[in-house]
Amino acid sequence: MANKAGANSVLKILEMKKRGEKIAVVTAYDYPTARMADAAGLDMLLVGDSLATVVQGRPTTLGATLDQMIYHAEAVARAAERALVVVDVPFPYCQLGPDEAVRACARILKETEATAVKIEGGASRAETVRAVVAAGIPVVGHCGLVPQSVKALGGYKVQRDWDQLLEDTTAIQEAGAFAVVLECVEREHAAELSKRLTIPTIGIGAGVGCDGQVLVFHDLFNFSEKDPSETPKHARVYRDLGGLIGEGFREYVADVKAERFPGDAESFGAKK
Repeated sequence: MANKAGANSVLKILEMKKRGEKIAVVTAYDYPTARMADAAGLDMLLVGDSLATVVQGRPTTLGATLDQMIYHAEAVARAAERALVVVDVPFPYCQLGPDEAVRACARILKETEATAVKIEGGASRAETVRAVVAAGIPVVGHCGLVPQSVKALGGYKVQRDWDQLLEDTTAIQEAGAFAVVLECVEREHAAELSKRLTIPTIGIGAGVGCDGQVLVFHDLFNFSEKDPSETPKHARVYRDLGGLIGEGFREYVADVKAERFPGDAESFGAKK
């Protein structure tokens, strides 16, 4: 699969760490969102299995299927001209071992224009990462809080075990991953890991010391019209699109009920 002209590559992402340039990442699940994010200068777009929670309304990411990930990834990758597109490998393909993981990852790259996959887990997943990389598929690791194991972890908690974090991230790097997401890791630990690792660290709830940051689109824009105080502590609402869209819906309903929409031929499409 050839890269689009001007598109980021694995090598370019690695070079960004070497020169100290921060890496900006956001999740995307559809063509228009990916197109706008790409045009705005995002370095990487992550098609996250978080689509199960923020798009489908499920309580965890476990419900996302491989077919769903491929469907969304195909749309996102088609829109991206510059950003490197990474796709989450959904539960339970990597948990089933290297062979199942390679087959799932091969489908993702074969049926989309994505460049890489993301695999959750630390040292226990190193063999799987190594097999996927050996198959010619670039891998981003994911250590710290791993949402696919949320039931085993007993909930979403900050990860503070330094020895385990160091073992996990080192194993993933040695297995061939070109970057690693650090989720809900203590700031000091994340900063130290970022200094020790030769591959970029992408933080989410892990502090400014990481080599890059990733935000979920729906958190960044409050794309659910929830109270901004409910936004995760590690996120920031840059624009309250949820509130704006909700306001627009309510105005539309009121106009239809009062027969103000669509109006006569002269006023159709005019702003009130």
